[in-house]
Amino acid sequence: MPGASYRGDVTVEAAWAALGAEPDAVLIDVRTEAEWAYVGVPSLDEFGKTPIFIEWQMFPTGDVKQDFAGLVQAELEERGIGREASLFFICRSGSRSRSAAIAVTAGGFANCFNIGPGFEGPLNGDRHRSAVSGWRVAGLPWSQT
Repeated sequence: MPGASYRGDVTVEAAWAALGAEPDAVLIDVRTEAEWAYVGVPSLDEFGKTPIFIEWQMFPTGDVKQDFAGLVQAELEERGIGREASLFFICRSGSRSRSAAIAVTAGGFANCFNIGPGFEGPLNGDRHRSAVSGWRVAGLPWSQT
């Protein structure tokens, strides 16, 4: 599937490096408002950037947000970001963000990547997240309200 419907999965470290190196690269967090508020959000302050926050699935229903790709396009246009920019999608563990990357690719954006381990990564042996891999485990900047 990677390569055919989106550019593929990347590590958090690869996404971080690209977000720092590419002026137009964008991080798009597709988790829910509840996750942003209670779990935390990635910070790109070091690069003078702000992630885009658009829910892929709405809480608590789980319904996919209508015209998600159109909402992303509007946010990118507002920032002056073109269709060739690298777009990095992140969710809790990489599943929703993969679906979002596929949808935005279908909407005409060429370089959509899924951050495979996500913000919190997979469950460990004790069924806890933020212990195996992901944005937080990698020690990348994040904040919590």
